Amino acid sequence: MKYCLLLLPLALAACTPTPPSHPNAPGSTATSSPTDSSAATPDATLLSQYQWQLNQATGSDGKRINALFFDENTSPQVEFGQARLSVSKGCNRMNGGFQIKNGRLEVSPLAQTMMACSNQALMAMDVAIGERLRAHPKLSLQTTGEAPLLRLVTDNGDTLQFIGKPTAETRYGGEGTTVFMEVAAQTKPCSHPLIPNMECLQVRERNYDANGLSVGTPGEWQPLYQSIEGYTHQAGVRNVLRLKRYAIKNPPADAPNTAYVLNMVIESEIVKP
Repeated sequence: MKYCLLLLPLALAACTPTPPSHPNAPGSTATSSPTDSSAATPDATLLSQYQWQLNQATGSDGKRINALFFDENTSPQVEFGQARLSVSKGCNRMNGGFQIKNGRLEVSPLAQTMMACSNQALMAMDVAIGERLRAHPKLSLQTTGEAPLLRLVTDNGDTLQFIGKPTAETRYGGEGTTVFMEVAAQTKPCSHPLIPNMECLQVRERNYDANGLSVGTPGEWQPLYQSIEGYTHQAGVRNVLRLKRYAIKNPPADAPNTAYVLNMVIESEIVKP
């Protein structure tokens, strides 16, 4: 059974360019004055250098908004690009335009992929976060502590707190290169000098034209001696992934000099044994 998760021309679209470095961004060499411990309205440049994972959400009654948490490890993640934001970790990936105006987050209507998840709670989580993002919440950022905290407060008293994790562009110091990789349904044993009995993903690169049509002939399957950030392989499922590939500066001995980060699963197929 084969599932196309998104129209391929959209999947081929270039990712948002990395914004210029912000003085408070991890790895930045710029200097700045000490950070004010009070929360302040953030600018889009700083927001874009983090992935924002929801870790707390309460209503006006002070009770946890359970609809925003599928389980203890799954909650919405928001990423800000150049005038656009995206929401992931739920049933569907959502995206739309945004601006920060008068201390509020103003989000345009959100488009989304059309996956039909069997778990209704996961679909309800998409609805719950979408409603609150479209409510023009007040936003503030606190940069003291180990990780920055983003807070959104709606007029009806809902308070959402997100914890920031540096994006791959911030961590690896560059925009990276978009590549497409097909992952075979089954892993195979492979030889690794540091990891005995290792099972490797079997992969091959894929190429597409501007219209999203496959071009060229895929090569032979090759073992991938490293993981793909953000990707969890399910045995028996073949996937085509859109990835960002980053160069790693001064990698340790016997470590890869590139990193692969999942951007989108564009095709999935259950392969019968």
